[in-house]
Amino acid sequence: MAALKTYITLLRGINVSGQKKIRMAELKALYESVGHQDVKTYIQSGNVLLRSRAAKESSISRGIEDAIRKNFGYPVTVLVRTPGDLEKIVKNNPYLENRSVDRSRLYVTFLLNSPEPGLAEAAAEIESGDDTFRVAGMEVFVYCPGGYGKTRLSNTFFEKKLKQVATTRNWNTVNKLLELGVALESM
Repeated sequence: MAALKTYITLLRGINVSGQKKIRMAELKALYESVGHQDVKTYIQSGNVLLRSRAAKESSISRGIEDAIRKNFGYPVTVLVRTPGDLEKIVKNNPYLENRSVDRSRLYVTFLLNSPEPGLAEAAAEIESGDDTFRVAGMEVFVYCPGGYGKTRLSNTFFEKKLKQVATTRNWNTVNKLLELGVALESM
């Protein structure tokens, strides 16, 4: 029997502006119903940690997406990362090199897959004022000095420009998910 592995799932677009509402207790029960163990949710925006024997991240996301569609009646994209993935993201954030960067204005946009070559370069040429971003594989590091609510560097922007499904988390959430993932992994 395969060993349990820890995963962090990021759901795209639930509980935002009253859309696609799912209570965390219901989400936890849904994850358990499809065979995941030690399920933990973090805040209301679709962050779920779990342990699973599934060998492929794609089978985890597909199983959860199917269960949400069947139980709640709408599609939700599920992006899957490991604690190791988040550790690399936290370690490699290019904005941390500049000590004057306000960490409360840092975000990570998670992509379903890496964008095709050339798309990131083309997107980088678009003027976005003081807001900046850097694409690194399946993540986009975003810095919005004026706040995320005022930027044009939204999920929709990256989905159109990079042709990938995207979901964004603030820097504090990314760090907390890493902390929770490492703790779950050590169980």
